[in-house]
Amino acid sequence: MLQTLHIENYALIRETDIVFGPGFVAITGETGAGKSIMLGALGLLLGQRADSAVLADKDRKCVVEAQFDVRGLDLKALFTEADVDYDDILILRREITSSGKSRAFVNDTPVQLPFLKVLAPHILDIHSQHQTLTLADSAFRFALLDSIITKSRDNGITASYTASYREYTALKHELETLTSEETQNRKEQDYLQFQYDELAAAHLVAGEQEPLEQEAQLLAHAESVREALATTATLLDDDSGQSVLARLRQAKGSLSHIAAFHSEAENLLARIDSSLIELDDINNTLSSLADTISYSPERQQEVDERLALLYRLQKKHGVETVAELIALRNDLDGRLQNIATLDDRIQALMEQVDKAFGTLQQAAEALTSARRKAGDSLAKTILPILKDLGMPEARFEVYLSPAADYGPRGHDVVAFLFNANRGGDLRDLAKVASGGELSRLMLAIKAVGTSSQTLIFDEIDSGVSGDISVAVGTLMQRMAGHAQVIAITHLPQIAACASQHLKVYKENDADRTISRLRELSSEERVIEVATMLSSDPPTSAALQTAKELMA
Repeated sequence: MLQTLHIENYALIRETDIVFGPGFVAITGETGAGKSIMLGALGLLLGQRADSAVLADKDRKCVVEAQFDVRGLDLKALFTEADVDYDDILILRREITSSGKSRAFVNDTPVQLPFLKVLAPHILDIHSQHQTLTLADSAFRFALLDSIITKSRDNGITASYTASYREYTALKHELETLTSEETQNRKEQDYLQFQYDELAAAHLVAGEQEPLEQEAQLLAHAESVREALATTATLLDDDSGQSVLARLRQAKGSLSHIAAFHSEAENLLARIDSSLIELDDINNTLSSLADTISYSPERQQEVDERLALLYRLQKKHGVETVAELIALRNDLDGRLQNIATLDDRIQALMEQVDKAFGTLQQAAEALTSARRKAGDSLAKTILPILKDLGMPEARFEVYLSPAADYGPRGHDVVAFLFNANRGGDLRDLAKVASGGELSRLMLAIKAVGTSSQTLIFDEIDSGVSGDISVAVGTLMQRMAGHAQVIAITHLPQIAACASQHLKVYKENDADRTISRLRELSSEERVIEVATMLSSDPPTSAALQTAKELMA
């Protein structure tokens, strides 16, 4: 229920605070006074586009804030999903700066406009005389029937169809993706197989490249290496007596004669002895290495060919290591295995799609059946209301026919057939109903098909007068027994039925015209209704009639 509305610096409204009571609230005022400005402000709270043109004072921001009592609307899950704190008292605020920038808040938490748009239909149902065209909108017709189903014992049918449709479309999309992948893979299979075979035939071994490169270097310089090793060994020790080891042995012998009586000579002797051991070991190693070095043209060719193969494969595939080539080979193997099993996967998925489609058909048939019941119930319920609204001969029927395909809303095409007069064929209401008839039909539908706690009617009584206007007011009064009804009206008969009466009027201040709104007392209501009946000031007869209407 809408409890309060604060509007600041919006169009003709400088600043106003409105308190709404439960039940039936009427808003009246002369044409152009600003009755519909309030709806524009509420529209901002429901996520409509903001425009800096609505700022009366371009130096100040526009603020619109409303408070709602949302107990019983089951909105906690919606708030949790949006990560917004929930409270039974909901406060919406929208701010617009002179630059046109807009900010929105829900319970003081900044939110994006899409959340307001999702929240809007749960808290407010705004209907104007121009919105009778929504009767011809298929989305409105589906929503109306499905809301009736939700209130019935068949309340799980719509959700069941939605779940079946989502599962079917997801599986169908997966099948289409897999089939497309198969087509593409089949085109690439020969090339992928060639690439894999080439890499597999290389018998790649991780880490083999560096040792091969080292061996290639050694083979390319085998003679030079062997000669250098042998020469070094000869310099250390040969038969000429002039080698390093021979001279060190002589030095060792000389020092050994004096070591017993010269301490420093003894130390030097020990060091020379250590050097002899080390150099002797080096010499043996040089000789051994020299013996192992041999040049083999066959091995050099083998190593060169292996490295050439590795280099060629790396260049071809744009990689730098054998490990990357191995990873590529494994990936190709996996893709080829995937292609090999794709037929089986597609076949299994086709069976799943067929099964899901069967479930979808059953869910759609159940939904169609429930909609037919809902349509019959809607027609039976609104026909007496239409009779009260001055259309005693009216006929209304909900007609369902199969759609060309299954869609998110089912397998139905929904038509509203109507005829306001006795005789004649039922035809689509958009082709046979007048503006006034459409308004009354929409009012009757709202009376039985809304799920909102607050209904706002903006001059939906257009084209209505006399006894019918009394019937419209009585209907709104009855609707106010289970929902808050706010009606912007120009008919005194409707205003007289309200439990609260707000008047919008204009005032001129020093520099501009402003719009104001205030609640009327019981005495002021009589005068306002009488004025709407006659003139300003009202006649005594009008005052008497107003009292009778409000009795």
